[in-house]
Amino acid sequence: MIALSVALLVFQIPLQTWERVAPWLFVVSLLLLILVLIPGFGKVVNGARRWISLGFMNFQPSELAKFAVLLYAADYMVRKMEVKEHFFRAVLPMAVAVGVVGLLLLAEPDMGAFMVIAVIAMGILFLGGVNARMFFLIAAVMVLAFAAMVWLSDWRRERIFAYLNPWDEKHALGKGYQLSHALIAIGRGEVFGVGLGGSVEKLHWLPEAHTDFLLAVIGEEFGLIGVLFVIGIFFGSFVASCTLVAKQLRWIGCLRVWWRKAWVFGWVFKPFINMGVNLGALPTKGLTLPLMSYGGSAILLNLVALAVVLRVDYENKQLMRGGRA
Repeated sequence: MIALSVALLVFQIPLQTWERVAPWLFVVSLLLLILVLIPGFGKVVNGARRWISLGFMNFQPSELAKFAVLLYAADYMVRKMEVKEHFFRAVLPMAVAVGVVGLLLLAEPDMGAFMVIAVIAMGILFLGGVNARMFFLIAAVMVLAFAAMVWLSDWRRERIFAYLNPWDEKHALGKGYQLSHALIAIGRGEVFGVGLGGSVEKLHWLPEAHTDFLLAVIGEEFGLIGVLFVIGIFFGSFVASCTLVAKQLRWIGCLRVWWRKAWVFGWVFKPFINMGVNLGALPTKGLTLPLMSYGGSAILLNLVALAVVLRVDYENKQLMRGGRA
């Protein structure tokens, strides 16, 4: 209810206002990412310092950082439209900004959030019409950088090995415990599931069954049909609706059409990472299933992002009727 109330307020804010406050929101997110690393301010859960306790809820600055980086990067690229002609001069400041956020997230550590932010930044470059050769060169550098981070970190390397073989005796009760039990839950569900409330894995066998691995419980209780239904909801509601907004903007010749498309890319990317983790297609990451998993700041920022997308549609309809946004 709090998130919905905030989203209704955000819907009233014109997009031009978001463009003006984008740099300041980015600075605030940086300060909060620094604050969470200070002992006494940051709350440690399972060895990770990612939350700031507000009493009635725990706030995760990385969620705000995803929102702020998406807003800042899109606004920056709009102001640097010469990206095609002077690529490095235009992109370097944005790359530095994303790099600083990445270093702060890795210090928590929260590599999953950093990966999401890096992919969002790459998506904005792509939507901005960057030369294909440059785009794939940067993508290759990023892949090598993440590979180096994994290889140089013992616990990250162990996580990858556990992901590749979660059933190994060495990993089944360690790094591969969550994934192996998620796969057991999905396997138990088969096609039609064991029935609502019939999950055994959620009874303290599968850690984070209410957050990161909610989809596995859905798979156990509702089977393949239930999982496909959830995927269909996300794919239909987010991608189709937001793509329609982008198409309408393109019809009216909006100069910043791809800036709006960036919202589509950034906020439909996250749920499919969570689904990939639950199904064993991606290494285990601490990402929730938007609008379904238990959470505080994640639900708040997801609804805020959706409010911005709805604002895009609202202003677009005004423009198409000959009015002013």
